[in-house]
Amino acid sequence: MPRTYHFISGLPRSGSTLLAAILRQNPRIHAAMTSPVGSLFTSLHSTMGLDNEFAEFIDEKQRERMLRGVFELYYQDHPQEVIVDTNRLWCARLPLLSRLFPEAKVLCTVRNVAWVMDSIERLVRKNAILPSKLFNGPHESDTVYHRLEALASRDRFVGFSYYALKEAFYSPEARNILVIDYEHLTQAPEKVLPLVYQFLGEPVFAHDFNNLDYQEPGFDARLGMHGLHEVKRKVAYRPRPTVLPPDLFQQYSNLDFWKNRTGSIASVINANPAPAAPAPASPSPS
Repeated sequence: MPRTYHFISGLPRSGSTLLAAILRQNPRIHAAMTSPVGSLFTSLHSTMGLDNEFAEFIDEKQRERMLRGVFELYYQDHPQEVIVDTNRLWCARLPLLSRLFPEAKVLCTVRNVAWVMDSIERLVRKNAILPSKLFNGPHESDTVYHRLEALASRDRFVGFSYYALKEAFYSPEARNILVIDYEHLTQAPEKVLPLVYQFLGEPVFAHDFNNLDYQEPGFDARLGMHGLHEVKRKVAYRPRPTVLPPDLFQQYSNLDFWKNRTGSIASVINANPAPAAPAPASPSPS
């Protein structure tokens, strides 16, 4: 059965699992948390490179068929007509995705980076009894300063996603991405989802934003991060104070480049100028 492929990418802790949980209510659409397709796709792409002694026997058409085949074989048993695959690395693969799936769109969820860091730190503290696999030992996890520095590194959980998103936002392929702000998604999902469907070229579906049902407790447990992919039943904006020290909160508060569309052809929901960073003790979104 011919399928349409789209993607979810962007920053961690910015509503990507929430967005997938909403979209999967639509019987036409399959969406979920990060799938293994991204790593399988990357491994195959690398294996067919020039470091392979048999690379000269693989032409471009064969490469394209095999890379598309990763998606088709993985999702073969899913009956839905639209597949939305989630992975942070898709923002770093836009030229290749555009070649394989010219009509594909990428939904990029974003959030003020200080609140991304706050959300991760809150989970680390909640799961303090079990060391998180996000960190490579005590030298990276001893204090909140160590933890955030590790997370922000260019090849790590937050840093990689941030740089990949930034590259995508200013790339020629940015015409195929839609940036969705976490605060707007949680405060007004009934306004955001019609815009998402319009961007995807799909008919609007009547979602129930008070009755979501999606979580992956087994995966989260293996990371030592219970609750990482737990979606609350009702979509809601939940104010709270930050758990970060004031200097760290300020350090990561002004990195939301997507608020200024100069130099980008990306589509952005809620592309207002960035507000001043709130004081660390003031209420803010969860």
